[in-house]
Amino acid sequence: MLRFLFVRIGLLVPTFIGITIAAFGFVRLLPGDPVLLLAGEHGVSPERHAELMHQLGFDRPIWVQYFDFLWSVLQGDLGRSLVTHRPVLAEFSTLFPATLELSVCAIIIATVVGIPIGVIAAMKRGTWVDQSVMGAALVGYSMPIFWWGLLLIIFFSGVLHWTPVSGRISLLYYFPAHTGFMLIDSLLSGQKGAFVSAVSHLVLPAIVLATIPLAVIARQTRSAMLEVLGEDYVRTARAKGLSQARVVGLHALRNALIPVVTTIGLQVGVMMAGAILTETIFSWPGVGKWMVDSIFRRDYPAVQGGLLMIAVIIMFVNLIVDLLYGLINPRIRHTR
Repeated sequence: MLRFLFVRIGLLVPTFIGITIAAFGFVRLLPGDPVLLLAGEHGVSPERHAELMHQLGFDRPIWVQYFDFLWSVLQGDLGRSLVTHRPVLAEFSTLFPATLELSVCAIIIATVVGIPIGVIAAMKRGTWVDQSVMGAALVGYSMPIFWWGLLLIIFFSGVLHWTPVSGRISLLYYFPAHTGFMLIDSLLSGQKGAFVSAVSHLVLPAIVLATIPLAVIARQTRSAMLEVLGEDYVRTARAKGLSQARVVGLHALRNALIPVVTTIGLQVGVMMAGAILTETIFSWPGVGKWMVDSIFRRDYPAVQGGLLMIAVIIMFVNLIVDLLYGLINPRIRHTR
């Protein structure tokens, strides 16, 4: 197991280098001049422009800028925002709990709903239940996030008036953010109705963000269950007279979850990508909306720092999934 662990960690080094190159290079492809953007509508003289370019380091060769960026990253310094002048890491740390809260709730919804309906579809293979479930999963996977989000807003917020349109909690409530997670902070505040308000603001964005992962998990669970149900040990368990629930729950599902665990881990990347659109649609004050705003403002340090942090988080989540996969299925540790 230790060898397996060291091999997986060793692969992170070139991956991390590639991520820094991608983040640094992508930001340099953005159109526009950040110095002119900072100067505003009044502009700057050529001399002042050259001075600001020198102060920001944009006049140096591109490879020098990259190695300076890499060295700063290794020291834990992602630079300062060109707009707010705050450390990028501090801004990311402030906004990340909102994105994490939304993503965790979304993956819980996707897992709790996706696995059971995948199992049901496998057990009812070829019936109208199977076709309906898989058809709904295909629709959910194919549905654009921005269209689905706007549709839910129109129906639940505009027509039924059940949920708010944007934000994390009603402006009627104010309390210190002890953890950064609104559900927890609203409970700790002791204010009547605060937790209900936080849940009502969270439910629509979480459903929108969970839609695609839910569809993927359901389809993967169905495929894994169909494969496992044909194994000899499942037929043996049935021959012994075990109940259907025991055969499916104890023998079949337990082994079918091995690829499903990997699928759930891989959906973290989908969550981060979907969070950018979801947070923008619902004005959710998280990392995704911050990244979109930073791109429009040509805030180079914020964009490249945010991209790097998101990629590193996804990288470590995938590492954890690999380790869990190795623990669940010991044969994997000897084949990698």
